[in-house]
Amino acid sequence: MMLGLCLQSAFEIFPTLLVPDGSFMIDRRMGVHGHPLEIQSLFYAMLEAATELIDDRQADSALIERARRRREVLRGYVRRYYWLDTERLNGIHRFTGNDFDDSKDNVFNVHPQILPLWLSDWLPDDAGYFVGNLGPQRIDFRMFSLGNLLAVIFGLASDAQAQQLMNLYEACWDALVGAVPVKICYPALEGDEWLAITGADPKNRPWSYHNGGNWPVLLWPLVAAALKCGRRELAERAMEAAGNRLPADGWPEYYDGRHGRLIGHESHFDQAWSATAYLLGGHLLDQPHRLSILPGC
Repeated sequence: MMLGLCLQSAFEIFPTLLVPDGSFMIDRRMGVHGHPLEIQSLFYAMLEAATELIDDRQADSALIERARRRREVLRGYVRRYYWLDTERLNGIHRFTGNDFDDSKDNVFNVHPQILPLWLSDWLPDDAGYFVGNLGPQRIDFRMFSLGNLLAVIFGLASDAQAQQLMNLYEACWDALVGAVPVKICYPALEGDEWLAITGADPKNRPWSYHNGGNWPVLLWPLVAAALKCGRRELAERAMEAAGNRLPADGWPEYYDGRHGRLIGHESHFDQAWSATAYLLGGHLLDQPHRLSILPGC
């Protein structure tokens, strides 16, 4: 019944899942309405798990086939259109506007003027990531960690894309991981953009909470993704950073600042999800074969 609900026909033609702003881990206004990456990663994992768990003999075979087809189309769609590396960046830079045509590379009619100034200097040549969201004339170039890491874990990312994402974490460690892993998104909304998009949300001020804060709960996805990619050194580095701070700080909910050095202004302490992420990360380091219980691993 749940699978059938998720596969219902809608007015949208995208293989991605449409959601309003604030309907995933980032539950406050952050300008990610539409088709945010995190939801697509979770949707893909659900389709993967459902086709494994539902017995074909007891289910509607047509429904299972629809789920498998949707999974394949979603995977190809995200890998092609959400992915950003220097080659893709150069392509967007040379887009021409008012070119809404499926036969063109600029299928979303994106104007190159939307490219943020920070991006070309920040993105390394051998790295890449999935953008946070996209739609007609719109690309959200922010890097959302959970959606990217889950894409690697669940197999939504190709092997080459997964390695490039790990290259990005390695090259931009201070920005994406910082003192206490892991930053929820990069960069933060600031200035007039923060005022307009968040409604001057005082909890989501720049480099705090969901607007560029660091969340220990994201430690285990980083460890899992790094281990799946054979980058154990990154997993160990993240665990060491967390171990140096989390117990001493009282297992806070989140951290503030560009590099996550400050305990969150409104952070709660003794957080089970912060402790669980650390314990699970350590367990996966000790027994990496346990990754096999996850869809796509």
